[in-house]
Amino acid sequence: MRSRDYGLELKYSRGEALVSDGSCIEGYASLFGARDQGGDVVAPGAYAAGLKRLAQRGDKVRMLWQHDPAQPIGVWDEIREDAHGLWVKGRLLPEVARAREAAALIEAGAIDGLSIGYRTISAERDGKGQRVLTEVELWEVSLVTFPMLREAKVGRKSDGLSEMAAAFHAARMALRAD
Repeated sequence: MRSRDYGLELKYSRGEALVSDGSCIEGYASLFGARDQGGDVVAPGAYAAGLKRLAQRGDKVRMLWQHDPAQPIGVWDEIREDAHGLWVKGRLLPEVARAREAAALIEAGAIDGLSIGYRTISAERDGKGQRVLTEVELWEVSLVTFPMLREAKVGRKSDGLSEMAAAFHAARMALRAD
C-alpha cells in the first residue's frame, strides 16, 4: 500500500505472533531476504543510512497504531539492524488510551503484528522480478492486525501489560456490576 503523503509506503497484511512479558514490546519489524505478500524483499543494510540520518537530526521512528499518524501509542527505545532484520524494542504508553487498548489486544492474542511505514530511496529488480529494497527511509513501525510480512511480529512484551490489561478488565467488570 502507498500513502498519498510524501510517498510513504506501508507493509501490512495477515500475520501471527508470539507474545510474552509488560508495557515493553520487542520483535522483528522486517526480516532480510524474506519476501512479503507484496512481493518485496528487504536487503541487509537497507535501513542503516536512514537510521543514521534520523539520529543525526535528533529525530526518531514513531510507534503508531495501524499506521495511523494521528494515533501514536508509544515510543521505540531501540531500533537496529542485525543479521536477521530490523529489530525493535519499545514501550506502550499507559497514559494513552489506544495504547491501553493495544496492550489488552496483545495480551488476548488478538493482534501481534508489526509493520513498517517507509519511503523507498533505492530498489532494484532481482532475477525473479522481485523488488529488492536496498535503501529505505523508515518513518514508523506500527502495531497492526495484519502485517504484510507474516513473520514480522511482536516477540515479547513485559509483565506490566498483563497487569494493566487485568486491571482494565476488572474495572470494566466493576462498572458493569453497578
